[in-house]
Amino acid sequence: MMDRRKFSMTVAAGVAGSLLGAQTSRAAARVNNVVLVHGLYADGSSWSECIVRLQAAGITVTAVQNPLTSFADDVAATRRALAMQNGPTVLAAHSYGGMVATQAGVAANVTALVYIAARAPDAGEDYTALAKRFPTPPASAGLVTVEGFSRLNEHAFLNDFANGVEPIKAHELYAVQAPNVATLSPTARTTVAAWRTKPSWYAVSKQDRTINPDLERFMAARMKATTIEIDTGHLSLVSHAPEVTTLILQAAGQA
Repeated sequence: MMDRRKFSMTVAAGVAGSLLGAQTSRAAARVNNVVLVHGLYADGSSWSECIVRLQAAGITVTAVQNPLTSFADDVAATRRALAMQNGPTVLAAHSYGGMVATQAGVAANVTALVYIAARAPDAGEDYTALAKRFPTPPASAGLVTVEGFSRLNEHAFLNDFANGVEPIKAHELYAVQAPNVATLSPTARTTVAAWRTKPSWYAVSKQDRTINPDLERFMAARMKATTIEIDTGHLSLVSHAPEVTTLILQAAGQA
């Protein structure tokens, strides 16, 4: 009979082999195109720190400008951007943009999905109900709605949405904050979940005050994403652009 020590070593070797196999199967094919999707209370410029780094790596980058007038409109804008790409493409999304990527990411030319502190609902899932299973983050208390369009007030934006971002940059981002239709977020539903068929990567923001970090961990684990955790707030794509860029390059097979 095999003694306990040899048995433990055999099991450990088997687990290590399984992990190695999983990492090998997740190895990304080399891709030269990246499409970036922004979330609520932002526009495409929120990706600027990552864009310059991706371009320096030889990546062709397209940043979607979501109209934020309806979920369908945002998905359509991302689909148009994907259709313009010449070849395989990585689709990366931040925050609410994750819902858009989850829907649009089934496009044939999308090889991988990258979620940055992003929503990742399942097909038909009520994301608002899912989020309520976790403690409510403070940013939502700062919502201001005027004539049917919502945005964050200055205090909530600077302290809860852009926490971890240098103050000058945070004020700049507040100035370009794009208002969104107030009913967009609570009523939006995906009909598909691209992460169920496409390899996925996820960056959790450990100090997030806009999406609960434990909700981010839940979504990342559910999709079996290659996951990193960054010790910053919701806008890691701004405050920790090198780490976020590296994650996107990994998904593109270039890191």
